[in-house]
Amino acid sequence: MSTRSRTPSRSLARLAAAVSTLVLTAGALTGCGGDSTGNESAVRDDGSVDLSKVTLVVGDQKGGSKALLQAAGLLDGVEYDIEWKEFTSGPPLLEAMSAGSIHVGGVGNTPPLFAAAGGSEFQAVQAATYGGTGDALVVSPGSTTKTVADLKGKKVAVAQGSSANYHLLAQLEEAGLTFDDVEVQNLQPADALAAFSAGHVDAWAIWEPFTSQAEQDAGAQVIADGSTLMNGYVFQVASQAALDDEATTAALEDYLSRISQAQVWSSTHKEEWSTAWAEETGLAPEVTLAAVQKRDITTVPIDEELIASEQQMADAFADAGLIPEKVDIAPFFSDRFNDVVGAKG
Repeated sequence: MSTRSRTPSRSLARLAAAVSTLVLTAGALTGCGGDSTGNESAVRDDGSVDLSKVTLVVGDQKGGSKALLQAAGLLDGVEYDIEWKEFTSGPPLLEAMSAGSIHVGGVGNTPPLFAAAGGSEFQAVQAATYGGTGDALVVSPGSTTKTVADLKGKKVAVAQGSSANYHLLAQLEEAGLTFDDVEVQNLQPADALAAFSAGHVDAWAIWEPFTSQAEQDAGAQVIADGSTLMNGYVFQVASQAALDDEATTAALEDYLSRISQAQVWSSTHKEEWSTAWAEETGLAPEVTLAAVQKRDITTVPIDEELIASEQQMADAFADAGLIPEKVDIAPFFSDRFNDVVGAKG
């Protein structure tokens, strides 16, 4: 199984540098490419699949799927190879998928909506929810900004197309404001952390573990969280090419099952997971423990209720002019693996 060795760093600066750099850009990525998955030769003459000849190319974020599977002991006994590619957040991961460079990857609730609006060919094939408590709008210690309404005319950092993007939109609308009422600074997490710490932005819309990191390392204060406005969904999304290929799909079924098991494990082994998360990311253990305590992950089926919630989000982005027009997101979600991952509602 293909993996990458990393030396964890507990330096905040080194973490920021690691997270801010896209390991491989979509244009430079190699691997599956186009409509081919690279696994076609793994299908035997009788139609069965030789998993030992399959390489599953997985998009990941630091401290994400790979770290979780390792911590849960669920990378043992994998019959196929896994090639990991690391990204700063969901939007660039989906850009790479659109370029044909990865088969599957983990993202939050918003990146698939932007990718769908952009005409990408993929489907969300596994789902879980963390709840919305870890999604937050934070301000610097001593800030005069106490409520979301106080953000009018202020600079707010957010990663465009991320789950924080929707959270910011929802909070502004709840407060009677629009995106035009704030100066949105489109920044990936590490750049946003630097800007926030230096006082170059007035607020930061972010998710865990960055919320807890900002609170503990930068003294940030939460003025609003997503507990009542966010569905907290996270997804594994797969390229259409991967779903159309028999050999890749065989590996994908096993991988999704392992992801679901690992997510359940993380909710019942919070201290073990927070320790592993800290080792992988270089974050302080107290930061990852605080993050884990705010995230009670539950696997959920991809069904009409889930799709309706995501459609509501997509419509909100269209109404705000953040995506060109309304898009029917149902074709970008598939329930074909619900039984495989044990998510039956």
